[in-house]
Amino acid sequence: MIIIPLLPDPIIECDFESVYAPSDDSYLLIDYFKSKIDHIYFDGIKISEINNILDLGTGTGIIAIFFQLIKIENPNFNPKIYASDILEDAIKCAKLNEKRNNIDNQIQIFHSDLFNSFPENLKHSFNIIVFNPPYLPSSKFIEQNINKQNIDYSWDGGLKGYEIIVKFLSAAKTFLNLKKEHFIYCITSSRTDLIELNRIIINMGYKNRIVEKEHIFFEDIVLNRLEYSRY
Repeated sequence: MIIIPLLPDPIIECDFESVYAPSDDSYLLIDYFKSKIDHIYFDGIKISEINNILDLGTGTGIIAIFFQLIKIENPNFNPKIYASDILEDAIKCAKLNEKRNNIDNQIQIFHSDLFNSFPENLKHSFNIIVFNPPYLPSSKFIEQNINKQNIDYSWDGGLKGYEIIVKFLSAAKTFLNLKKEHFIYCITSSRTDLIELNRIIINMGYKNRIVEKEHIFFEDIVLNRLEYSRY
């Protein structure tokens, strides 16, 4: 595999306190993608077969912008890039970062809680979905919306830490293009019960492979690559 040299890091600023700033998990994703794309393949999938990529929970837009910049460096890589977030401030922030990277209005950005506000025509359309979810266990006070702040949406994965991930995966299969090779890339944390989560993932019809892992302070951050196998 001939790796494309000097793939760019996006120019990213976090303009709102309520938006999750890029961190170790963001760059775990980007570094993995950099190592897996060349002029012919993206992580084993022919890039000519990749039509649509979604960065769900985009935050500052870093992942979506990264993919859009790759299109400039690699003319063979030409999917439509989509992004979404539950927070309006994140949508504003991602659009500002588009401008900083001189790719104004080239990414289709939706304001949506998971897939709830996605148009019908995007069902069964995505070859790649990236989700850097809220993956840490919550507290009963936050789950009851007592003093919950917008920034909490970036880390609060539910009382067990993986409820949002399970909810995402339940809907994601409807938006994957199951007629072609497809992957979901999703971050999880060792601060949740990963054995139980993986059991749930398998029961939902997904195959899951851990492709990267990084130990940071008190936890392991895990990059999972999933494909839907029950069809």
